[in-house]
Formats: sequence, structure tokens, C-alpha cells
Amino acid sequence: MLNRHARGFFTALFTPLARWLLRMGVSPDAVTIAGTLGVAAGALVFYPMGQLFWGTVFITAFIFSDVLDGIMARMQDVKSRWGNFLDSTLDRIADGALFAGLAVWFFTGGGSTPIAAAAMVCLVLGMVVSYARAKAESLGFTANVGIAERAERLVSVLVVTGLTGLGLPPLVLLATLVLLALASLITVVQRVASVRRQALAQPFPAD
Repeated sequence: MLNRHARGFFTALFTPLARWLLRMGVSPDAVTIAGTLGVAAGALVFYPMGQLFWGTVFITAFIFSDVLDGIMARMQDVKSRWGNFLDSTLDRIADGALFAGLAVWFFTGGGSTPIAAAAMVCLVLGMVVSYARAKAESLGFTANVGIAERAERLVSVLVVTGLTGLGLPPLVLLATLVLLALASLITVVQRVASVRRQALAQPFPAD
């Protein structure tokens, strides 16, 4: 998937910054929190004002904190369940803010109820995609399958939203959101089916 293919490139790109931040005493958790606040602010301030391009630029400046904090944690040789929990939880906040900001604008000044509704559907299904994996893993299963992981969802919506702010027809954004919603729904089904197969394969406990 996109996030796996791009990992090497972004690791090389952000390693110098990660090393400098650690020297300055900044923790990976601080970067995670700052990144989430930046994404949420960009999505909930710029997008509802109709500033789709500049909102996307602002969000993009913070979205890479999700890569940066991981590099910093690996440099410290820290494998923290707390850090993993914090990162996953705040990712949900950032994603929710992104789609909520789009929905607010298109329900109001943007004047496109279909786009706003599609953004809300993407918000809900994106949360279900993440929840399905988390719940499966809490029960001892794996559910890391699917065609719409977080990186793909973010890249597609951010690129098209930014271009819409530069004059791309809103119909393209609507089509992107509809396709994203369908991909998320398929991913949910794939994860449910995967866990179902694993559950059926487990031996029944002896009486």
C-alpha cells in the first residue's frame, strides 16, 4: 500500500528533523499532539471558511507529524504501547476533523449537500475501518487487510480538496469522496470476512 511504499522516502527526508527535535528535548508524544492540533485547526478553521487550498496546505504541513513521531520513537529505541495508543487515538481525531470541516463548508457556503453528505459518510466509514482492526486485534485476531487504509484516504482527499480550491470542478471532489466511501465500505467487509475466517478456523474448546 501507499504508506509502505513511501516509508523509506519519508524516513530519509525527515530523519534530520527528527534527530534535531530529539536534541532539543522534544518527545515523540509532543510531536503527535502538535500534529493533531495543527490538522484539526486547519480543517476546522480554513475549510469552513471555504479556504480549501490554503487549508490543505496548512494541514499538509502538520500531517507528516505522523511519520516524524515514529522516526523519533525508533531513534530512541522505544516501543511504547502508550505511544501507539496515543497515536492511533489522535489519528481518529485528525481524520474526523478533516471530513467534518469539508462537510461544514459544503453544507453552508459551499452549497453542495451531496459533497457534504459524502464527506460525512467517509467520516463514519473511516472510523469503522479503524475500529474493525482495533477490535479484531483486541480479541486476538488480525485485520490488517483492505484497499482503503489511512494513507490512501488522506492523500486522495487532500490532493483533490486542494485542487478544488484552485478551481477544479467540485464534481471531481464528489466523485473522489464517493469512491473513497465505497473503498472504505469494501475494506470494512474485507476485515469482517477476514476475522470471520480466523474465528471459524479456531478449534472449539474441549468440554
